[in-house]
Amino acid sequence: MRAQEVLKASLKMTQRVYSSYVSDLTDEELMLRPGPGCNHIAWQLGHLISSNTSILNAVLPGAAPSLPEGFDQKHGKSNSASDDPKDFLTKDQYVELFSKLDEAIFAAIDRLSEADLDQPSPEAWRGKFPTIGSLAVVLVAHTMMHVGQWVPIRRKLQKPVLI
Repeated sequence: MRAQEVLKASLKMTQRVYSSYVSDLTDEELMLRPGPGCNHIAWQLGHLISSNTSILNAVLPGAAPSLPEGFDQKHGKSNSASDDPKDFLTKDQYVELFSKLDEAIFAAIDRLSEADLDQPSPEAWRGKFPTIGSLAVVLVAHTMMHVGQWVPIRRKLQKPVLI
């Protein structure tokens, strides 16, 4: 299996998990926090979309779809404490943005050769992720770093186990 196939298989698994976990949540439930000091699901969804857009554009400038005006600011660290639903999007809007971004990531993976994956990553990312390949792993793994935080909310709401 080529590296690109591994990346795409990992992204498909990630899609399955996050889409399952939000599938039966309401817009109101996206505003719940898994614990004190934790970010609610709406903010996390926006953070994932914003950061993954930034990473994709760092690897392949212009490859990611455009985000709504003000999106990055609403989902930046300075707004993570907000519990005002007006500061955030609906579940359907997040799902649509995530879907478009994932399509762009799949297309980007198809554009990258094995040699491209070995190239140095952009300077801003190089300290932690030295190659394009290591940064591509972040694109497919970052979401999985967050979805585990959604499980306690699902349990508290007595939602079914989906995975």
